[in-house]
Amino acid sequence: MRVLVFGKSGQVAQELARRLPQARFLGRADADLSDPAACAAVLAASAADAVINAAAWTAVDKAEAEEAAATLVNGAAPTAMARAAAAKRIPFLHISTDYVFDGQGDRPFSPDHPTKPLNAYGRSKLVGEEGVRAAGGPHLILRTSWVVSAHGANFVKTMLRLGRERETLTVVADQIGGPTPAAAIADALIAAARALRDGVQGGTHHFAGTPDTSWADFAREIMRQAGLGCRIQDIPTSAYPTPAQRPLNSRLDCRDFETAFGIQRPDWRRGLSDILKELIL
Repeated sequence: MRVLVFGKSGQVAQELARRLPQARFLGRADADLSDPAACAAVLAASAADAVINAAAWTAVDKAEAEEAAATLVNGAAPTAMARAAAAKRIPFLHISTDYVFDGQGDRPFSPDHPTKPLNAYGRSKLVGEEGVRAAGGPHLILRTSWVVSAHGANFVKTMLRLGRERETLTVVADQIGGPTPAAAIADALIAAARALRDGVQGGTHHFAGTPDTSWADFAREIMRQAGLGCRIQDIPTSAYPTPAQRPLNSRLDCRDFETAFGIQRPDWRRGLSDILKELIL
């Protein structure tokens, strides 16, 4: 399978590179997502038989002040890529987010649940989803949540740094979701790409770690596995204001993805153990 990956330095892209050493990975110098036409041209000229978009604007709070720029990267660029892939009739796999939902209630969101983003980032990602579907080619939109790895900036690395510096940390306890190892997302995308290439129906699916937990309990498990004595104190979201409103409920119903592709939700506690081994040892 000849795979073209948009993205090089992100968490999922780096995990894909470990698994697909022969794939072509495009960084910003190769394909700038702020230039959708250029991204489409690169794809159109490629000999790939599957394309994965692992690049995105991920600065959630910054998107509040720069929504047009975020929408160009998260909306217009994947739309242009998906159209180019559809013209070649090759699968296009796109990573999306739980932030397309409003976070109300306490039940997991199904893939067909009505979308209602709370913030600019979520709106920009929803534009991308709509564009990928409208392109009309074989595709997979994979919504995920709370991505973590040994790469880049993420919650695990932040907690490790602060846990070594402080005796107590306050962490939000009323946002609930599924931490998802980037390694598991990479594995899922590769398996799904092969299935789509073989004619399996794609569409919009959810994939997130299990069991669902709060940021505070996630932090406690990080401290426990890392052997750090830092205590975690629960606080409500209201006590930690941010420019972008976060959903309280980020639970995702992933059963359709397991049925369609045979891929189960990863246990984030085992994924965390692998991440810590890489970071600490």
